[in-house]
Amino acid sequence: MHILIRNGRVIDPASGLDQVGDVAIADGKIVAVGTAPPHFTPTQTIDASGCWVLPGLVDLAVRLREPGHEHAGMLHSEMQAAVAGGVTSLVCPPDTDPVLDEQGLVEMLKFRAEKQHKARLFPMGALTQGLKGDTLTEMAELTESGCVAFGQADVPMANTQALARALAYATTFGFSVWLRPLDKDLGKGVAASGPSATRMGLAGVPVAAETIALHTIFELIRGTQTRVHLCRLSSAAGVALLRQAKAQGLNVTADVSIHSLLLTDADIGYFDSSARLIPPLRQQADRDALAAALADGTIDALVSDHTPVEEDAKVKPFAEAEPGASAVELLLSAAILWSQRDGVPLLRALQTITSAPIDVLGSAVDAFLGRLEVGGPADVCIVDPQAHWTVQPSALLSQAKSTPFNGMQLPGQVRTTLVDGAVVFSR
Repeated sequence: MHILIRNGRVIDPASGLDQVGDVAIADGKIVAVGTAPPHFTPTQTIDASGCWVLPGLVDLAVRLREPGHEHAGMLHSEMQAAVAGGVTSLVCPPDTDPVLDEQGLVEMLKFRAEKQHKARLFPMGALTQGLKGDTLTEMAELTESGCVAFGQADVPMANTQALARALAYATTFGFSVWLRPLDKDLGKGVAASGPSATRMGLAGVPVAAETIALHTIFELIRGTQTRVHLCRLSSAAGVALLRQAKAQGLNVTADVSIHSLLLTDADIGYFDSSARLIPPLRQQADRDALAAALADGTIDALVSDHTPVEEDAKVKPFAEAEPGASAVELLLSAAILWSQRDGVPLLRALQTITSAPIDVLGSAVDAFLGRLEVGGPADVCIVDPQAHWTVQPSALLSQAKSTPFNGMQLPGQVRTTLVDGAVVFSR
């Protein structure tokens, strides 16, 4: 299959390329960027006039709800939602049911995902068996099955000694550990501590729940080359500690969710359970610090933190509602909105959802992903930047419809998504 994408604004954040031109694709690979090769005869031509031609997006936090939570989301619907949002590569956290702590489970998930012929799936293996925080998993075997990293999802490590052993083991074999910084005792609330939570009578999660966990992680990896990725930072104080850790040479990366980047605890409104999230939405000062850190590279990547939750689990009092939101279809628009609101250069905004996540994954994946490079896989996203759309939950392709962005107008809409040179979504 030879495809020629013509007359689009070709943007590759990794190389800084930003020019009107063509992208030629043959046999699943990019063969030219800018001008098609002589004698290139396409079997399909896509006119991208007025559109952006981007690398396929990379999302480091997409729950597919299989196995075990099919009532909230199914592999087919969530993979379809991903490519509709331009996401061509995604990382699935290990908090499925059963947990991704055995080779067979990982292999089955990858097999089922590949049969969908949609986005690329990179599973994350559980750091401990059953995510219970005690016994380490067989990380070497899970790596052979395709796991790109190991983590606890949103389950905090209750045993610091077990965490130290896990980090030491991962360091020895060069594995990457992904941790959500949360103290197990302080992190039991349902909203961010502050005036809003107090006024509504909601149990609060203090900033210290994040910073105490960060201090512990940084002390455990100090003086080593342990690769740790911090998932979903949520506070200004957490950003300050991350900035200090990077300045000291610690091998750490971090991400922030689109919810924490664009929303605050004020968006909970009158106990809106769609805004019941982990981590909880914090104050404006925290949002501003997170946005500044993502802009300057202290925070590496922007993620959707896609967590489908069935309607029955959301139509409950705020404190009883299940946390999570469907978000993978909003990732690109959220990045564009952040760029426009905060005056962030477009290339940096797009980098946080293309090449930067691949840099976080490192040698576990193809380094050409998240880039438009000759010889690399033809994962491409064609976007209409002039299209503005209103988030209507019923229109989302995810099986679950809950989102705190309900009714918000967002910029930019994906027109076509290609994976391995094949069109997997077209609007």
